[in-house]
Amino acid sequence: MPNSRSAKKRLRQSQVRRSTNRSIKSAMRLQIRKVRAAVQSGDIETAETAYTRAQIKLDRAGADRVIHPNAAARAKSRLQRLIKTAKAAS
Repeated sequence: MPNSRSAKKRLRQSQVRRSTNRSIKSAMRLQIRKVRAAVQSGDIETAETAYTRAQIKLDRAGADRVIHPNAAARAKSRLQRLIKTAKAAS
């Protein structure tokens, strides 16, 4: 447990940031799962709309430094490639 006033404040700030970051990450992962599920089921149109939402979530998480911006770009690239190969296969 923190003893000084500043350490107590840092703990409060950390707890708020942690909960915010967790919810951002969770929402981001949910959108990624939706894209992958749509591609798996063969519904390309749904996958593309889900990708648009996932792209926004990834960009926001990268901009806020919840995840590294390059990790966001890499995830978007992989999802895009997934959709492209599924589209070519159908």
